[in-house]
Amino acid sequence: MRPQDIVVLLKIICLEQQSWQFKDLAYHLALSPAEISESLNRSHLAGLVDATKRKVHRLSLFEFICYGLQYVFPQMPGPMVNGVPTAHAHPYFEKHFHAEFKYIWPLPEGRARGLSIEPLYSALPKIAEQDEKLYLLLACIDIVRVGRIREIKMATNVLKQKLLIRESSE
Repeated sequence: MRPQDIVVLLKIICLEQQSWQFKDLAYHLALSPAEISESLNRSHLAGLVDATKRKVHRLSLFEFICYGLQYVFPQMPGPMVNGVPTAHAHPYFEKHFHAEFKYIWPLPEGRARGLSIEPLYSALPKIAEQDEKLYLLLACIDIVRVGRIREIKMATNVLKQKLLIRESSE
């Protein structure tokens, strides 16, 4: 798995029932069609998509995010930077948590300032500005990567709701 594989799967989920092609995902995620193809091949091998590479196994993805992501793609906050708010600094979570500092994806022209967190891949700060659904899911993922227990619990509940997890099926 590579970090962008998670983003590709989340984008497919955000598209819901819309039809899409590899080139559409590539355009929206600032990746090449070949990178999308390779990503979906890796996700298929990992059991996160079906054989058609069109249906995300949502429960498997949810479990990977909750229990494996912080070990596979760990993150330590870095220096103060300008950029795009993420984790508990995302507008949705900011109203629920009072934090002494914000986590930020570095982006020189960004309007927020806080401790830097490297996004899963470099294009995410600009992509997030164009896709609110995906941005929220990525903020949840960053909370799983760097948050405290209470924050992680809320983020995983949001992920569960947004990924439409049903207890008995995918």
